[in-house]
Amino acid sequence: MRRGRGAKADVVREVNYRRLRNPFPPMSVVSDDRLEAIHEAALTVLEDLGLRVLLPEARALFAKAGARVEEDMVWIGRDIVAAALASAPKAIRLHGGTPARDVDWSPGALTFMPASGTPHATDRERGRRPGTARDYRELIRLVHHFDVLHLHAPIVEPQDVPVHLRHYFAMDAQMRLSDKVPNVYARGRPQVEDSFEMVALARGLSDEAFHGGVHCWGVINSNSPRTLDIPMAQGLIDFARHKQVTVMTPFTLMGAMAPITVAGAMTLSHAEALAGIALTQCARAGAPVMYGTFTSNVDMKSGAPAFGTPEHVKASLLAGQLARRTGLPWRCAAGSASNLADAQGANENQMGLWGCLLAGATTTLHSTGWLEGGLTVGYEKLVVDVEVLQMVAELCAPVDASDEAIGLDALAEVAPQGHFFAAGQTMRRYATEFYAPILHDFSNFGTWTERGGRDAEARATDVWKAVLAEPEAAMLGDRQGALDDFVARRTEEGGAPPES
Repeated sequence: MRRGRGAKADVVREVNYRRLRNPFPPMSVVSDDRLEAIHEAALTVLEDLGLRVLLPEARALFAKAGARVEEDMVWIGRDIVAAALASAPKAIRLHGGTPARDVDWSPGALTFMPASGTPHATDRERGRRPGTARDYRELIRLVHHFDVLHLHAPIVEPQDVPVHLRHYFAMDAQMRLSDKVPNVYARGRPQVEDSFEMVALARGLSDEAFHGGVHCWGVINSNSPRTLDIPMAQGLIDFARHKQVTVMTPFTLMGAMAPITVAGAMTLSHAEALAGIALTQCARAGAPVMYGTFTSNVDMKSGAPAFGTPEHVKASLLAGQLARRTGLPWRCAAGSASNLADAQGANENQMGLWGCLLAGATTTLHSTGWLEGGLTVGYEKLVVDVEVLQMVAELCAPVDASDEAIGLDALAEVAPQGHFFAAGQTMRRYATEFYAPILHDFSNFGTWTERGGRDAEARATDVWKAVLAEPEAAMLGDRQGALDDFVARRTEEGGAPPES
């Protein structure tokens, strides 16, 4: 809900960015026969080349399903993959703290998440720094504020919180400050189980109620090429057994951890994604799981990751075709390699975002705030990117083509060479017809100069500071005590170091 420019005090433009449907038909970049060739090649990778699985428990599950296992190598047959794709749900509902915050990951749905997993934070006033507890809480509040961001992600590492206690802090901040769907990091079974317990306590859920629905999500990255490490494999198993959703996402960079071609990189990515999906179904048939991809290229002059490139977009479009081949909801990603919230950062993020949109992604991670290829989240960058997401959300609304909107009366009212500023249709609609930006400045040069000539990044600072100046949300009420008691008890017991 945002007030339009020049609107009367009692006229409010109603918007709803919580339930979006992708208005764009999905694009294809390869023919159906070449798509099938890539899918078959990925199955050959799993069946003939195999992958390294470091967790004995995961190898045992694969073996029970009929895979060939020798030491830490696993060869997964086509039949195992087919069975997994048949049992995995094709639509997933994630429950927030209130029904209004529920999220549907289903065909045609469109959801966005912020930057994820960054070790640093930056803003114009405090500069670039290792992520802190303060940064984490502030960024959770910013993500909560904007309805176009639908779920939380592990947006920054609070490095001043000890690792064996960090998951308590992160879960408490998410549950205390927001009612959106929270993220759980897969850093070993003890941390995952602690985090699940905290979600249940904060939401007031019994064990039966928690396992009866999806209340949190976690991202799983394979170690490309063809390796699934211990905490990632354990996360797939633990989430599946608790009926919570994992987003199985190989992170492949063309020319580095993957073949240099788009088709080759996506063949590897597809194979690794199918392997992870299969493991969830070996652990519990019917467990919710999302097909994930994040493939771009590197700069071959330096080896640095690049994002928002033409190759990144093509990989996303091909990923969309492969995801549709599986029938599962799927995750893609935007992002930027820029070091600043500058034109490069905006261009790269928008290019990556359009790849996700035109590919039909169910959810887009790293859609706001990502800088330096994921090393930093920027406060101003988050606001700049939110502006674009809100404009995309406006595109999801159908065009009003009613008789009143066509406006023959307005056309008849205005004489040739006249203007429509005072037309009846304009006066009825002027306060609510157009998107009202949170950041962009449409004033002319003279007016803009008189107001201080401030650029978009400076205005973005004003936006995030205004959000953080508002009172903190208090989401838990009388359930906060139970959460505090749990954290105090587990901290006294020594917490839960991450497992590797």
